[in-house]
Amino acid sequence: MSIVHELQALPLFQGISEGHLKELVAIFKTVTHKGGTVLFRPGEIAATFDILTSGEVTIEEEGAVRFQLRPVAPVGELGSLTGIPRSTTATTTSGATLLSVPVDTLHAFFEKRGEIGFAFYKNLLHVVSDKVGRDRRRLDEMRSNLIRTQKSMKQMRETVLAAKETDISKPLFETLDTLIENNRRANYRVSPTQAYASHVRLDSGKLAAVLEVSQGYLKLEGSAPSLTNDRSHWAGVMVMPTGEILVSGSIVREDEGGVVVKLDTLVDEFKAKLDDYTTRLQLLDFVV
Repeated sequence: MSIVHELQALPLFQGISEGHLKELVAIFKTVTHKGGTVLFRPGEIAATFDILTSGEVTIEEEGAVRFQLRPVAPVGELGSLTGIPRSTTATTTSGATLLSVPVDTLHAFFEKRGEIGFAFYKNLLHVVSDKVGRDRRRLDEMRSNLIRTQKSMKQMRETVLAAKETDISKPLFETLDTLIENNRRANYRVSPTQAYASHVRLDSGKLAAVLEVSQGYLKLEGSAPSLTNDRSHWAGVMVMPTGEILVSGSIVREDEGGVVVKLDTLVDEFKAKLDDYTTRLQLLDFVV
């Protein structure tokens, strides 16, 4: 079976005519890798779009093998075609051969041959929508499990309160109380997208990117010393696409990923603006 016929069996290329696929395949080059070659790592931006035609490629996430790709299969197509940073590591497990094309070359081809580009991106949209549907079902299952767990922990907390006090009563109650509080909906975080980003303008005039938003907390890019001289009192102006609000609070945690600020109570006007922005971010993750 020719590579063109094998590609037609893949969701990404279904419905594209044999003639158009031959044109598309012609812009690819054949690349061979030895076993153990790392094709990409987390955080990297894809420079090429690759299709595995022989050999095997392992996809790992945080050291755990998630997938074993076998021919014929695209390798990390979403990262290649959207510019999203890689979240996994791809490594050849044996000698592997790939069809490879620079992303810029592929985009230029689709601009020139619009009918092929339209069919390709239509298929890509179907692939993504199917993935979103599966992810949503898994999230619904996780949400149901979380609700059941939350209810059970609340019952356990009430049982501990009603029972005769022992040496473990206090630590058990406090642990349950902390878990219940952490699982509250208000603590769920959303991350601003590049197209709908926000940042905080500090007194120094410096801008700190907002990495996560939740009711009562912000996670900011940078380190605590770069944001304030006093961890117990921090303030700035949060600049959002929908407006600006004054925010203040205290730094409660710092790690390599950024600084978490617990916000002071906002005035009603500012709270409404932050809630509106948070809702708009949540809608970007929700299919209606």
